[in-house]
Amino acid sequence: QELKEKMDELLPLIPVLEQYKTDAKLITQFKEEIRNLSTVLTGIQEEIGAYDYEELHQRVLSLETRLRDCMKKLTCGKLMKITGPITVKISGTRFGAWMTDPLASEKNNRVWYMDSYTNNKIVREYKSIADFVSGAESRTYNLPFKWAGTNHVVYNGSLYFNKYQSNIIIKYSFDTGRVLAQRSLEYAGFHNVYPYTWGGFSDIDLMADEIGLWAVYATNQNAGNIVISQLNQDTLEVLKSWSTGYPKRSAGESFMICGTLYVTNSHLTGAKVYYSYSTKTSTYEYTDIPFHNQYFHISMLDYNARDRALYAWNNGHQVLFNVTLFHVIKTDDDT
Repeated sequence: QELKEKMDELLPLIPVLEQYKTDAKLITQFKEEIRNLSTVLTGIQEEIGAYDYEELHQRVLSLETRLRDCMKKLTCGKLMKITGPITVKISGTRFGAWMTDPLASEKNNRVWYMDSYTNNKIVREYKSIADFVSGAESRTYNLPFKWAGTNHVVYNGSLYFNKYQSNIIIKYSFDTGRVLAQRSLEYAGFHNVYPYTWGGFSDIDLMADEIGLWAVYATNQNAGNIVISQLNQDTLEVLKSWSTGYPKRSAGESFMICGTLYVTNSHLTGAKVYYSYSTKTSTYEYTDIPFHNQYFHISMLDYNARDRALYAWNNGHQVLFNVTLFHVIKTDDDT
């Protein structure tokens, strides 16, 4: 009886012993992993010790140069995919525009913000995306004219916008606070004659890509279909125009990448890039590139070549889409 009682006392220790065996096995595995890591770290330390700081610094600079050379071999790409969006901020009315300058230096990340599609002349500036998110405004500009629509663009330090109730394009310098140029866009419809599907005086869409500055609009002469014009950034003179067969009033929004115009089928749910027109070949094709219209009403969609991203105003939400481009690699033998 006494032996049985002692055995009963020991029985609860069996699971403890089993757990101990499991823990001991884990400890053995941990020791082995630590030994492996120690070997790797020793190897890294020996490799680093083989170079002094200056030599390491030169190797990093050399690598950076080689990477930049590789990037230069990437020709302009064709849009393959749109992912996101990333919601940066919720602010303003249902309609508006926000943007950065694609020609700014890497250290210059100023953001400009233009709320509403009309009856406004105030442009708000933020020193960075972080300041934009927190609302830390750095400066405001009172434009000499009201703008029309939401299809403005900042390019090389200047704001390009459509003057309200006209087909006049304005170039405004942020540095001097003055209008540097203005020009009428011949035959371009304005004031909701040929807007995008959502209206809002979005007749004239100004945009920039890797090639330069563009205006997208429609004319009676082209039966209300989209016309693409490349502009001189200094004088706003039309350098060349392409007439497409896509009705401007059937387009949700559009943007340029590498000289190709991409047009969405709608500003509402189920939006996708439905049509593209290449100014290089003067040809078009119908496409099917869906993207997530998260807040169901897009009133601004613009490509930024520096960021390789689409900036959008989606029902009072400022969002970013990532783009995937198909690139052709140039070799040294290519002309």
